[in-house]
Amino acid sequence: MAKTILAVDDSRSILQMVSFALKGAGYDVDVAPDGQAALGMASTKAYDMVLTDLNMPNMDGLTLIKNLRAKAQYRFTPLIMLTTEADPAFKAKGKAVGATGWLVKPFDPQQLLGVVKKVMR
Repeated sequence: MAKTILAVDDSRSILQMVSFALKGAGYDVDVAPDGQAALGMASTKAYDMVLTDLNMPNMDGLTLIKNLRAKAQYRFTPLIMLTTEADPAFKAKGKAVGATGWLVKPFDPQQLLGVVKKVMR
C-alpha cells in the first residue's frame, strides 16, 4: 500500500511540482491551499506525512503543525516545512511547534524525495 502525503501550499505551481515528484516515486498525494483546509483534511483522513509551507492565508504552517501535533494520530507523523524562509529564527520556531524538518524553496525534486524517504522509514 502506498504511503499518503498531504502537501500544503498556497502556490499552485509548488503543489504541482511536489505532487509530480512524489507521485512519480509511488506516493499518494493530496493537496491543500492553506493550513485551515489541511487541518480539516487531516481530521478526516490519516496521512503518513505532511509537507507544509510557512506563509499562507487563513492558517500558516507553524499553526498547522502545532494543531496537528495536538492530535494523537499525528504525534509521531513526519511534519516537514517546505518554505522560502531560511532564517534560523523561523527554523527554531518550527522545531518548537514540532516540525520534523525544514526544506528551503526552491528545492530539487531529488532532495525532496531523499528527505521523504529518510523520515518515512
